[in-house]
Amino acid sequence: MTWRELAAVVGQTPPETTRQAVGYPALFLLVALGALVPVIPTGALVSTAAVVAFHQQSLPFGLLLVFAVAAVAAFTGDLTLYWLGQRGVRSRNGSRRLEALRGRATPERLAQAQRKLDEHGVLVLVVSRLVPAGRIPVMLACLLARLPLRRFARGDAPACLAWAATYGLIGILGGSLFSEPWKGVALAVALTLLISAAPALWRRLRPR
Repeated sequence: MTWRELAAVVGQTPPETTRQAVGYPALFLLVALGALVPVIPTGALVSTAAVVAFHQQSLPFGLLLVFAVAAVAAFTGDLTLYWLGQRGVRSRNGSRRLEALRGRATPERLAQAQRKLDEHGVLVLVVSRLVPAGRIPVMLACLLARLPLRRFARGDAPACLAWAATYGLIGILGGSLFSEPWKGVALAVALTLLISAAPALWRRLRPR
């Protein structure tokens, strides 16, 4: 096949198919990485992907694929982070990953997570995934309680499904309100940022 023929084949690829071929793997990598690196706004990524999928011709398949990719990626990232944390717990000298987790959870939030884990078991993982900044304290509490990886996975799986569904619905809301995708993306991102900032704002405003 000559370069001209190859270019013609590439030019015949539908734009939507091309976006899907690039977009879904990118969504998986970014969400999985976001479970490890806290600077990536994974909720906003999922909502944005849902808005784009809502305006594509592949509806509802595109939305279902966004949901599945986001849930599996979040689950993969959580298990990887928990496995790394387990290595730190078992190590005599600890590990940088475990210390990084400790640094992302205040003693007050950790104590609260430990109490909830004692009361509700791994079911608390579902709530922690939906509450901004709630995932790490509960994960750290599970690590300090030496919860086996398999048991953690059983609690984390429905948590990731609920998380992906929640932010996917935010994206659907944004996509349904506007005919232009960029407006839906702007609304979805604004909503996810507002949700993320709400707990910190509440702690600052509530009377002590």
